[in-house]
Amino acid sequence: MKRTTKHLLGLFITGLLAALPLAATVTVFWWAASLLLRWFGPDSAVGSVMVRIGLGITGSEVVGYLVGVALLAGAMMALGAFVRAGLQRSAAPLVNALLNRIPVVRTVYDLAHRMVGLFRPGQADGLRSMSPVWCHFGGPGGAVALALLSSPQVVDVAGRRCLAVLVPTAPVPVGGGLLYVPEDWVSPAPLSIEALTSLYVSMGVTSPQHLPVPQPAAAGARNPA
Repeated sequence: MKRTTKHLLGLFITGLLAALPLAATVTVFWWAASLLLRWFGPDSAVGSVMVRIGLGITGSEVVGYLVGVALLAGAMMALGAFVRAGLQRSAAPLVNALLNRIPVVRTVYDLAHRMVGLFRPGQADGLRSMSPVWCHFGGPGGAVALALLSSPQVVDVAGRRCLAVLVPTAPVPVGGGLLYVPEDWVSPAPLSIEALTSLYVSMGVTSPQHLPVPQPAAAGARNPA
């Protein structure tokens, strides 16, 4: 009886471990879809506007929402064609000058403009310039965290040379904390952004795939004569 129970328990644990990666992937995408639905779904502020737009064409709220989404997507594609053609170059300075004259609006607009600029193609100083680094808290030999170096530019914090790093959270690495770490506590990590993401999403399970694994010590080294 005990042998059968142990066998069944082993099968259950094996199946559970096999299902965990898929479950984690589904959970992350489900979270992202739920977030988008709260922001842009029919019951959201943006969704209600799209429903009203579509209700002028059809009497159904669902069809009206889909029509509104289609019209919005078409408008974004038209704007994208406008930008790619370079026609926005003459209009952008006028819009920037107008919004930068409004005291409160200019601060929000400037911040949003800079944040969106990080994701633009060909932006050399955007997110693509970030690189994985090791943060040695307390100095070399202390606890180590895998992070992203925001900028190689050193800044002065309380009289100490520091670097701005982003420490993601597991298993959703899009969150995290911005830390100003002493320059001598930061060292390059020979990893890609994809490897860093994999490590955080898997909560460290994929460490042997991306980080060196020390070789076992030789028997003679463990038991010297």
